[in-house]
Amino acid sequence: MSVIDCIIEDDRWTNASLEPLADAAATATLTHLGLTSEDWEISLLACDDARIATLNADFRHKPTPTNVLSWPSEERGAEQAGDRPDLPEPGPDPELGDIAIAFETCAREADEAGKPMADHVTHLIVHATLHLLGYDHERDADATLMEGLEVEILGKMGLPDPYREY
Repeated sequence: MSVIDCIIEDDRWTNASLEPLADAAATATLTHLGLTSEDWEISLLACDDARIATLNADFRHKPTPTNVLSWPSEERGAEQAGDRPDLPEPGPDPELGDIAIAFETCAREADEAGKPMADHVTHLIVHATLHLLGYDHERDADATLMEGLEVEILGKMGLPDPYREY
């Protein structure tokens, strides 16, 4: 069973093999944190820059495209900077939250960084899944924790550190 329920609005995502990439990234993230992926569901909207700009304006009051957005099903963040959030317990509602990802921004960022699109998208799904689990990067200590987890998870997937300069 897939942890990701993918809604593809932009067909370019189908050609980019988003669904298996996203499922692998979300599963790796959950597994790394000791969660069983079969217990959870994440909705993923695969869209374009115009759609994500609208969502960004509606929810963050920033009317510009961005690479990825996430909406946790409940607040899970840690109170103290640098602390790990409490992990959710399996129950009758398996929904962790929603993610939206924009094709043009992701493709441009991957190209500018000289990275394969698949690697960049995998990183963004790991990043967004961590957001659904209460991790963030607003405070320096939280950013250090979250980025460290991203590097560990991606490393286990055989991908390079996305924060390292090449």
